[in-house]
Amino acid sequence: MIGCIVQARMGSSRLPGKAMMEIDDKNRVIDCVVKQLKHCNLLDEIVIATTILQEDDIIEDYVRKKHIQCFRGSALDVLDRHYQCAKYFSFSIIVRITSDNPLVDPEIIDKIVTLFKTSNYDYISNEQPPTFPLGYDVEVFSFSALETAWKNAKLPSEREHVTPYFYKNKEIFKQINFGSTIDVSSIRCTLDTNDDYNLIKKIMHKINHRPILLNDVLKLFEKEPELSQINKHVKHDGYLRSLKSDEKFLKSKLKK
Repeated sequence: MIGCIVQARMGSSRLPGKAMMEIDDKNRVIDCVVKQLKHCNLLDEIVIATTILQEDDIIEDYVRKKHIQCFRGSALDVLDRHYQCAKYFSFSIIVRITSDNPLVDPEIIDKIVTLFKTSNYDYISNEQPPTFPLGYDVEVFSFSALETAWKNAKLPSEREHVTPYFYKNKEIFKQINFGSTIDVSSIRCTLDTNDDYNLIKKIMHKINHRPILLNDVLKLFEKEPELSQINKHVKHDGYLRSLKSDEKFLKSKLKK
């Protein structure tokens, strides 16, 4: 079974509650993500994977009312959350998406899943290196590869960000990067700050049809180039912060 695990939580440090922020009078961010994913042709199940923290009760309550599957797991060990979720739902292939990417393109997902199904790769990503805009990240991997990472990943960054153990161990996992025909990685369409939020709302207001594909956004930016400048200054540094946690972790190990 091919399962899409959508990572979501309320406790973002830079934009708390972003998964439940309103995009328009009918949709919150989490709705937009799910509606984009429902246009995929190759997903058997979509699951929102949130944490066991009380602050994330609102996410579970909301998505269950929408008849969307929900799984709750560790707040800090996100790798464990994904593993336990995939195991619970018996997913043999996992598509990993994060809820701060409401413009994720279903056509890109289907292309990567097709490549995965017709090859013998353990892990396929479109961000190693990135050529798509930030916010169009897709990762596909087998359950057996996920289990291997779950058993062996030790560093905080490997547990929090789920897949670093894959791309740091190319000798263990057969993998490939799915690249864009043109490098548009300088564009930012993810949700981490208020400027990101304002941009995404403008995009979804200006493009009326659904799903919104990457080409639609690129055409809009070509027509209105000032839009892409709204959040141009924002830095994506979540993984870098985790690497600092790795340093503390390794130092503590040395002291023992």
